[in-house]
Amino acid sequence: MNFFLYLIPIFGIFALGYLGQKKLGFDTKSISTMALYLMSPVLVFRTFYTTEFDLTYIYMALYTFLLCFGLIVVVYIIAFFRKYSVKETCGMILASSFMNNGNYGTPVVLLLFGAAGLDYAIILMVIQQIVMCTVGVYYAAKGSDEGDGIRSAIRAVQRMPMIYGGIVGFIFQALNVKLSLPIIQAVNMVADAAIPTIMLVLGMQLAKISVRNLEREKVSLSLITKLAISPIIAYFITLFLPVDEMVKQIMIIMAAMPTAANTTMYALQFNTEPEFVSSATLVSTMLSLATLPIIFFLVL
Repeated sequence: MNFFLYLIPIFGIFALGYLGQKKLGFDTKSISTMALYLMSPVLVFRTFYTTEFDLTYIYMALYTFLLCFGLIVVVYIIAFFRKYSVKETCGMILASSFMNNGNYGTPVVLLLFGAAGLDYAIILMVIQQIVMCTVGVYYAAKGSDEGDGIRSAIRAVQRMPMIYGGIVGFIFQALNVKLSLPIIQAVNMVADAAIPTIMLVLGMQLAKISVRNLEREKVSLSLITKLAISPIIAYFITLFLPVDEMVKQIMIIMAAMPTAANTTMYALQFNTEPEFVSSATLVSTMLSLATLPIIFFLVL
């Protein structure tokens, strides 16, 4: 099986967004905001509305938090030996502990597993977004001059529209609310457009990242942590989880995704090593074209 072929359409869409940003200069923030606040909540609503939940989803949440904190421990060990400052440590955490399973991982899972794996990927995406909006914002704020971590994290979670989409979808399913066909069609149209849109946005965001002052040692350590150590930790976590084999495969593949694009936004907002975090995002995304086929071969 040529796993490389699964990444060609993904990177093709990224490249389309990249070229569009370079040549036409879109307002990336507006498009990203539209995808985040209008389209993604509808996608999450559909998933929570149509998915029958069981213990698997609790294990998925447990896995996500264990993986995140496992990677944070790895970063603290690196920071101890390299004698990083608090700001450098927080920047390394942002670059190494949060995977891009929204506009990268979810499309990959869709191509690899089809509709059967998509719902699991979307649930992992929502959980990961919650982790980034709490733990990620905390460390971004901790590395800033203000250090307003907990309050900023709470405010970020309150502003996160995907959570509300999931809550409404879950309530509708629990109460057995039946939506009319026209409403279902409208929901499907917006939900189906969400993933391609956020993939284009990632390409646009990558076009705006500069690597002129690349900190090679730190970026290298971040890449090793994110692209190599992360899937290894994920593998050992899945050994203890009583979930389906396909779910375990999705978990490991998601763990091997490059640095989440949202971490660049947090780093910029709080001025926590923004150049380093953005460089790690770009380089890890490019390098994943070589590392992911290896992960596919080992896992599938």
